[in-house]
Amino acid sequence: MKKFKDWGLLPKVLIAIALGVICSFFFPAWLVRCFITFNGIFSNFLGLFIPIIILGLIAPGIFELGKGAGRLLLITAGIAYLSTILSGLFSYGTCRLTYPVLLGDAAVSLGSIDMEANDLKPFFTVEMPPLMSVTTALVLAFVIGLSLIAIRGVTFRNLMLELRELVFLVIKNVIIPVLPVFIFGIFLEMGAEGNVGPVLGMFLKIIVVIFLMHVIVLVLQFCIAGAIAHKNPFKALWTMLPAYVTALGTQSSAATIPVTRTQAIKNGVNSDVADFVIPLCATIHMSCSILKIVACAYAISLSMGLDISFGTYLGFILMLGVTMIAAPGVPGGAIMAALGLLASMLGFDANMQGLMIALYIAMDSFGTAGNVTGDGAIALIINTIKNKEITSGDTETSTVPA
Repeated sequence: MKKFKDWGLLPKVLIAIALGVICSFFFPAWLVRCFITFNGIFSNFLGLFIPIIILGLIAPGIFELGKGAGRLLLITAGIAYLSTILSGLFSYGTCRLTYPVLLGDAAVSLGSIDMEANDLKPFFTVEMPPLMSVTTALVLAFVIGLSLIAIRGVTFRNLMLELRELVFLVIKNVIIPVLPVFIFGIFLEMGAEGNVGPVLGMFLKIIVVIFLMHVIVLVLQFCIAGAIAHKNPFKALWTMLPAYVTALGTQSSAATIPVTRTQAIKNGVNSDVADFVIPLCATIHMSCSILKIVACAYAISLSMGLDISFGTYLGFILMLGVTMIAAPGVPGGAIMAALGLLASMLGFDANMQGLMIALYIAMDSFGTAGNVTGDGAIALIINTIKNKEITSGDTETSTVPA
């Protein structure tokens, strides 16, 4: 049992999906309803806790980003945000072109599913109305985060940091461990209603598309960095592969920082720049995570007949880029931070959020690996900017008359 606890989240989710499908063939209706009841309670708990997640993660992320803000910090944050947003837009454009053809009948079949219109109802529900709406939590987090940059008091700052620790604790010790059971219940219900086939078929196609997009984004990032730093982009990308492989195993950008830093230095980045850029980007640079979230969300939106217009997704991507700053360093943290926006901006209900979680976590390690590898490209750019500043400073100094 202890060994099972030590398994990563991805194996647990895959096992939960498989068991949900298998058990749907022989579980009696009353037992299926037990899991549906549990899922209803857990969904209500998520709805209650999502605004707290947003407030507890985004506000500290904003004021810590502003602490000691300097020119290089602002440039690094700007590049990381731009990279994240462009990856999201690239994902949206790719999905808009490929999904209608690629998903085809799978999307139509999934769209015909009404997960609420069945005879398998929960035995009871426990209402948990949230303390505030998602929009209120977002605005409040921005106001608090920006205000704490300006004031020097420590009391409220410490309160927000403690709230973040509380959120981390609940995510790590409650939500993440329960997710496999929640996903098991979703696929058990779909299997009992005969709806699981289209979902799994869609999943496999989406995973292939997302992986190919990851590769393209990384190549583009290093081509741009290589052009700026005057380095061979493919050699630089190859040098960062140990960080990519390490992140595949750890599923955490934070845990991979030592390896990412070492490989960035091997690419010619100064150690002081690496010490600054790599830990910062491990927190704020989520290009492959947002790519994955947009791709998964677009597939479900398309299948369920929700709004997939550019205007809707542009707003979603811009807000998601900020929300990704709040993604905690635990497996599945990014999708947890994004649930509020999925509900408020795209109209995802609890079942759609469950599908998003399952689909996202199926490729969680690849997204993390892409993020940390891209951090090496940003480090090359910042290192070049700093070297030019030093050179410019030396030139100006040398022209001053003695």
